[in-house]
Amino acid sequence: MVYKDFQGLRLSALGLGAMRLPASGDNQSEINVAETEKMVAYAMEHGINYYDTAWGYHNGHSETVIGKILRSYPRDSYYLATKFPGYDLSNMDKIEEIFEKQLEKCGVDYFDFYLFHNVCEMNIDAYLDPKYGILDYLIRQKENGRIRHLGFSAHASCEVMRRFLDAYGAHMEFGQLQLNWIDWTFQNAKEKAALLTKYQIPVWVMEPLRGGKLASVSEDAAQKLRALRPDEDLPAWAFRFLQGIEGVTMILSGMSTMEQLQNNIRTFETERKLNQTEWDTLLGIAEEMIQKILPCTACRYCTAHCPKGLDIPKLLELYNEHCFTGGGFIAPMALMAMPQEKHPSACIGCRSCEAVCPQQIKISEAMADFHEKLKAAAI
Repeated sequence: MVYKDFQGLRLSALGLGAMRLPASGDNQSEINVAETEKMVAYAMEHGINYYDTAWGYHNGHSETVIGKILRSYPRDSYYLATKFPGYDLSNMDKIEEIFEKQLEKCGVDYFDFYLFHNVCEMNIDAYLDPKYGILDYLIRQKENGRIRHLGFSAHASCEVMRRFLDAYGAHMEFGQLQLNWIDWTFQNAKEKAALLTKYQIPVWVMEPLRGGKLASVSEDAAQKLRALRPDEDLPAWAFRFLQGIEGVTMILSGMSTMEQLQNNIRTFETERKLNQTEWDTLLGIAEEMIQKILPCTACRYCTAHCPKGLDIPKLLELYNEHCFTGGGFIAPMALMAMPQEKHPSACIGCRSCEAVCPQQIKISEAMADFHEKLKAAAI
């Protein structure tokens, strides 16, 4: 196992994320505890010492299951991370209640790592609002030894991340980003990683395989990669990509099967960063995949012609994300921060925007499709 130094700690470079534990059937609330126990035992035996859970994972059961399993091991043999669930605004005035419950669920006296969960457009104002006292409370828990290291995770834009870091950056010891070879450009992860580096904050990685989507590519793309590294399987390319990025200290993977765990551990037996040719080839494949989505360049010619004043480039960006991911929470979450009259449903289909679009995008059709996809997801 490759290890990374963090403030004198020896962290396994691969961490086990507990968002996609093996489940009993399709019910994500019913974690297959016996299989999870086997996976944690294997992870422990092969050097993984970082375990990441959260209040909402597996409908609230992840913390309980992971905490119970880890109690079979010496407390100093692993590092446990969890998060304050600020993705739900109704939790903002419950920091003490939730934190105490998390300690109880996990069966520990302290958390090695604790995060502001999912800093984003929807919750940034609340996270920064002093009336909730979230930062003050967490600093007190750190002073009392109940939190060893404080950080945050974010799916936000760079602008929102800067707001958070300008306010709280002096207290943040690590930042967790969605970082992979697609989102390096697609979600501007390159700039986000550089922002953390600017603040001298180590990078924790989530979604290195984008929920498994990067575990397979087209046959043409696969042939290009095999020609460069015949002995490297496709998922390993995602991890090798990350091994070459400045500041990356922890790479979390939500592994659902023993096979995935074993394969990832084999990958992390060595550090084999991509050379320039390999890097360029992988990002070229990413560009080909991204080109299949709507080619908005954010020139903003359209916005001046929209009678409803919609931020069309932003909506198209969210539409592309939603389509590429096949749903997910990122687009709906971002829309929650916008007034209802600025949602895609507000488009009246007048096509004034299309008349000036240099890319000739059928914007009205995209807005209608986006609205239908969001309605279907809400059912």
